[in-house]
Amino acid sequence: MKASVTVEATTPYEVRVEPALDLETAVSAALSPGTAVLLTDSNVGPLHAPAVTHALERAGWTVADVVTVPAGEPSKSLSVYEGVIRTLARAGLPRSGTLFALGGGVVGDLGGFVASSYMRGVALVQLPTSLLAMVDSSVGGKVGLDLPEGKNLVGAFLQPRLVAANLDWLDTLPSREVSHGLAEVVKMGLLTGGEFFEDLRRNLAAARAKDAQALQALILHSVRAKAAVVTQDEREGGLRAILNYGHTIGHGLEAAAGYDLPHGEAVAAGMLAAARLSHEKSGTDLLEVHEDLLRAAGLPRRVPAVDVESVLVAMGRDKKRRGSDRAGEYRFVLLRDVGYPERDVPVGVDEARRAVGAVLGP
Repeated sequence: MKASVTVEATTPYEVRVEPALDLETAVSAALSPGTAVLLTDSNVGPLHAPAVTHALERAGWTVADVVTVPAGEPSKSLSVYEGVIRTLARAGLPRSGTLFALGGGVVGDLGGFVASSYMRGVALVQLPTSLLAMVDSSVGGKVGLDLPEGKNLVGAFLQPRLVAANLDWLDTLPSREVSHGLAEVVKMGLLTGGEFFEDLRRNLAAARAKDAQALQALILHSVRAKAAVVTQDEREGGLRAILNYGHTIGHGLEAAAGYDLPHGEAVAAGMLAAARLSHEKSGTDLLEVHEDLLRAAGLPRRVPAVDVESVLVAMGRDKKRRGSDRAGEYRFVLLRDVGYPERDVPVGVDEARRAVGAVLGP
C-alpha cells in the first residue's frame, strides 16, 4: 500500500511511508543518480546498511563510503560532527553529491547538519528507521547538534530532497523505542484534534503492538499535520513554535540528565507538566486525557529525579527564548483545549519549578 505526503516547503519533497518500500524506485523518482555517502549508526548499520547500499547501486549511484557513528544521543556532538565531515572530505564527496541519513533522530539531525555545512550544502535524503524519526525529526528541515549547555543549540534549516520510511524497519525496533516515538504522535494529536485525535485514541494500543496499518495511519496523520505547519512557517518565525509542545521542559530534563534520558520519555513528562500549567493558566483540565494517552503508549508519567534548578538553567538557554524575555520568565506552548494550542504563554520561574517537580520520580 503506497502512501505519501508532499511537504510544500521552498523546495517541495515527498514523505513516503510504506511497508516493503521500494527504495530504488523512491530515490530514482526524487533525484538523478550521482555520488553518495551513507551515514548510519552502530545499531542500524549492521541491520540495514547493506540492503540500502545495494538499492542505491542498482539505481545507478556510486556509494563513496558508509560512515558509522556510535548509536545514541552523544553522537549529536561537535566532535562526532567533525569526524563525519572530515570523512566526507576524504571520501571525495562532491558538492553535487548526496548524503543519505539512515537511522533514528540522532543520525537524521547529525546528518542534516553535516549536509547543511559540508561544502556549504549538499543534498540530503532522510531514511528514518525509528518511529520517532518517521513522525517528527526527519520531516521539516530542522537539523542540529547538542552542546553540554543545552539541546539543539547548534543547528540549521535544511529540507531533505526525500524522506523514505520503510515500515518494515520498525520490526527490529525494541518496544520501548516504539513508545518513545508514540510520544511525538500523542503530541501531534493533542495539537491537531479532530479526526487525528479520534484515530489516535482508537489506534494507539495497536500501534504500540507494531500493527502496520495502525502505525501507517498515525505516522501519516503526524506527517500531514507537521507538513501543514511547516508549509506556513518553514523557518520557525511564529506558528511552527506550537510543535514544541512538551519540549520546553522536556529538553531541560534531557540536558539536566546529561542526555541519558530518552527524548520520548522527556517529552511525555514535558507534556504532563504543560498540561498542569495549562490548567493553572486557563482552567483547562486535560491532565487525565494526557495520562490516559501516555499510559496507552507505554510511556512513564514521571522521569527519574534530576536537579530541578539544572532543568531551569537549561530552559533558560533554550533557543526559543528571546532577547526581550524578562529574567525569571519562560515562554511555553500550552493548550486551551485539544486542537487549540496557544504559543508564547509567559510562565514564571516558580510556576515552572512546580511543574518540573511534579513530573520527577520516583
